[in-house]
Amino acid sequence: MKTLKVGMLGCGTVGSQVARLMVANKADLTSRAGAELELVKVAVRDTSVKREGISSNLITEDAQSVVNDPSIDLIIEVMGGISPAKELILTALKNGKSVVTANKALLAKDGAALYEAASNANVDLYYEAAVAGAIPILRPLRESLVGDQVLRIMGIVNGTTNYILTKMDESGTAFSDALKQAQDLGFAEADPTADVEGFDAADKAAILAGLAFHSRVTDKDVYREGITKITAADVKVAKAMDMVIKLLAITELTSEGEISVRVHPALISRNHPLASVRESFNAVFVQAKSAGEMMFYGRGAGGEPTASAVLGDLVAIARHKVLGGIGPKESDYASLKISAIGQTKTRYLIRLNVADKPGVLESIAHVFASHGVSIQTVRQSGIGDKAELIVMTHSSTELALATTVKELGKLPVVTDVASVLRVEGNI
Repeated sequence: MKTLKVGMLGCGTVGSQVARLMVANKADLTSRAGAELELVKVAVRDTSVKREGISSNLITEDAQSVVNDPSIDLIIEVMGGISPAKELILTALKNGKSVVTANKALLAKDGAALYEAASNANVDLYYEAAVAGAIPILRPLRESLVGDQVLRIMGIVNGTTNYILTKMDESGTAFSDALKQAQDLGFAEADPTADVEGFDAADKAAILAGLAFHSRVTDKDVYREGITKITAADVKVAKAMDMVIKLLAITELTSEGEISVRVHPALISRNHPLASVRESFNAVFVQAKSAGEMMFYGRGAGGEPTASAVLGDLVAIARHKVLGGIGPKESDYASLKISAIGQTKTRYLIRLNVADKPGVLESIAHVFASHGVSIQTVRQSGIGDKAELIVMTHSSTELALATTVKELGKLPVVTDVASVLRVEGNI
């Protein structure tokens, strides 16, 4: 049986699990791929670090020697970051080596350069592990649903923020305490900015949007808000309305035939399938014209789950190497325009601290009406200095809603705008 030699760039949490599983499941992987998959070289930053289960003979600090080795057939990139990962992948592709990568940041920022290099060299570029860990979502979009028309994707694609919001919802934990718990458990980094400010989810949203709508979408096209402003009061209001707050990555085809792509916290009904996705789990809810509604659910991060996705891609490209041919190339024929966030239609839940006196509702209703925003419900709680109004709107453009909120904050009867949350799905 043919032997395909594999080189790996990076050997951290994910890479070490990839190496371990390649050894533990060698017989099965060989049978499935139609060739023996032999890990022959692993590039790391520091060779002095002992890596259990990996022979020191495989380890090198010279990453260029991996991608330029003519005996190596396939490359796995799990080092992350933009540079030198981009240069190394491009070199590998140019040298005729198919590549499996988990590098969501690079794909979202400059995936076009990688796709072009893979196409020019007539080799595979697979990246299932870049979005939602072990959950198979990219291949269904890339292959299974290619005969359908995707209309909308709404997903929980960051385990750290979902863990934090779960703790805030179920235990009434403050954001800072929930974040500390996530860090103690290893779900959050010491610097959690990429997660809690939505950068990680935005990278994944760009990749999902590009595949779903056959257009090039980068991280700069994604409107982004994180969860750092979510308070215990927001969570309490959500629970009172039988709703839950989630950080959602949303991309959809607008009525104007453009792509809306955004990441932000939003309220969803507890009856929605995504509402039951707890802790560090991920889920992606897809709506297609013919297939209808589907949800993909599972572990969205971690060494073993992500390694599972990497190895799935490795077997796929190994099969192509054995049998001839390659998998799907980049599909960007549609070249759809990215819709400005101001034109996106959504709903708002607005909490206002107001003066408890006659005429307040009239003043507030006038502001909504002047911007063409329809009010769905109004709830009032408290009296005197602690009077609060909770206003739920009907669907309107983001621009009209944001302008309304800005003007509400200037009203003499409004003490302050306590919070503004978008609302997604049916209530």
